[in-house]
Amino acid sequence: MTHLWIPWIELAILLPLFGALWVRRLRDPDVARLHSLWIAGATLASACAAWLSLHVTPQDAGLAREQFDLVAHIFGSDLFVIDELSAPLLPLSALLFLLTGLATLRTKVRRFSFSSMLVSEAILLATLACKEPWAIVTLLSLGTLPPWFELCERNKPTRVYMFHMSLFVVLLVAGQALQSLGGEAIRHSPLPAVLLMAAILIRNGIVPLHCWLTDLFENASFGTALLFVTPLVGAYAAVRLVLPIAPDWVLRSIALLSLVTAVYAACMALVQQDARRFFCYLFLSHSSLVLVGLEVATTIGLTGALCVWISVVLSLAGFGLTLRSIEARTGRLSLAKFHGLYEHTPLLAILFLLTGLGSIGFPGTIGFVGAELLIEGAVQINPLVGTAIVIAGALDGLAMLHAYFRVFTGVRHVTSIDLRIRWPEEIAMLILIALIIGGGLYPQPGVSSRYHAAVRLVEQRR
Repeated sequence: MTHLWIPWIELAILLPLFGALWVRRLRDPDVARLHSLWIAGATLASACAAWLSLHVTPQDAGLAREQFDLVAHIFGSDLFVIDELSAPLLPLSALLFLLTGLATLRTKVRRFSFSSMLVSEAILLATLACKEPWAIVTLLSLGTLPPWFELCERNKPTRVYMFHMSLFVVLLVAGQALQSLGGEAIRHSPLPAVLLMAAILIRNGIVPLHCWLTDLFENASFGTALLFVTPLVGAYAAVRLVLPIAPDWVLRSIALLSLVTAVYAACMALVQQDARRFFCYLFLSHSSLVLVGLEVATTIGLTGALCVWISVVLSLAGFGLTLRSIEARTGRLSLAKFHGLYEHTPLLAILFLLTGLGSIGFPGTIGFVGAELLIEGAVQINPLVGTAIVIAGALDGLAMLHAYFRVFTGVRHVTSIDLRIRWPEEIAMLILIALIIGGGLYPQPGVSSRYHAAVRLVEQRR
C-alpha cells in the first residue's frame, strides 16, 4: 500500500510565515486576532502531524516522499527534519503561540502584534526542526529581530537588548565559523566550543549576562517577552551546537555557571516587588536547571533535563499567561502589597498555583518525574550539585507561594469592573491544567520519549 507523504514540518513553518503577511494587511485588530488564531491552530495541527509522522517506517516515508517532493526541493531534502529530541518540542511551541493569542483580551489586541507573533512562530519552528549548524545559527540570529522591532515601535530603549543580542550573534557566528571553516588544529582546539558556550550563556541569560532578560520584560509587551524566552531555544542550541563538540571541562563550566544562576535567580525572585521581574527571575532559575542537566551528559541526567525542559515550557508558560491575564485587568502588578483577587478570578488563582507547583516538580504534576531524574543524575556526578538543585527548587517554591498570597489573598478587593475570566482565557487555562495534571498522573510516554532522545545524544557525543 502506498502512503501519501505530506511535508508537515514545512507546512508548520510556512503557515505562520504566510499568515503573518495576511494578518498584517488587516486593519481591524479583532479580525487580525481571529485570523491569527485560525492560522496558529492549523500550525499546531501540522506540528502534531509531524510528531506522529516520526512513527512512519522509513520505507513508507521514502516511497511516499517521491510522490510529493515540491516543498522538499524548495528547502532542501535534509534541512528540516524531526527526531526524538525535537518531536514534542514542535507541537509544544505551536501550542504556546496558540494559547498566547487565545488568552489575549480585547483590551490588549491593539498593543500586541499578531503578525509579529506569527513570524516569531515560523522562525522558532524552523529552528527546532533544524539540525544543520549553520542553518541553526542563521535562524537563531533572525529570531532576535522581532522583539527588537517591537521595542522600536513602542519607543522603548533598545540599547541593553541590542548589545547582548549582537554579542550573542557575533560569538555564535565566530564559534561556528572556526568549527566549520578552521583548520584541523583549530577544530580540535577548545576555542570554537568556548565561543559557542559564551553565546549560549548570553542567550540563556546566565549570570552575569542576564540583565537583558529583565530589560526585555520591563519594556516589551508581556506576550512578546514570554514567547521569546519560554521555548528555551538557547537550550536547543546548546544540544545541537555545543554538546557534540565541547570538551568535558566546557560542559562542567556551563553546568557550574548555570547552577550558580539557578540559586541566584531563585534568591532574587524571593525579594522582587514587581510581578514581571519576579517571573523573569523565576523563569531564569528553572531554565538554568535545564542547562545543568544537559551538561551533565549522562543518560539519567539528560533524561531528567529533557523532561524538566518540557515541564518548564508548559508550566512557566501557563504561569506567565496567568500573570498576563491579571495584568490585563489591573495593570502592572506590584508584589509589595496584597491584592485579594481570589474572589474575582478563582480559576486564575488555581492555575497560578498549579502552574507554579508544576514548575518546581510537585508530586502529581508534569514536573515531578523530571525533577527527580535531574537530581538523581546530578547526585551521581557530585552530591553538592544535587543539593544545590534542591535548594534552588525550594527557594523557587517559596517565591511562588509568596507571590500567590500577595496577588490573591490578604485583603478584600473592591472594584466596579467585572474581573471574571473570559471564555477564551478559560479554554486556554483548562488546556494547560489538563496537560500539567495529565502529564503528572501518566508520565510514562513522556519519560520514555525523553529517555530515547537522551540515549541518542549520549551516543552522538561519544
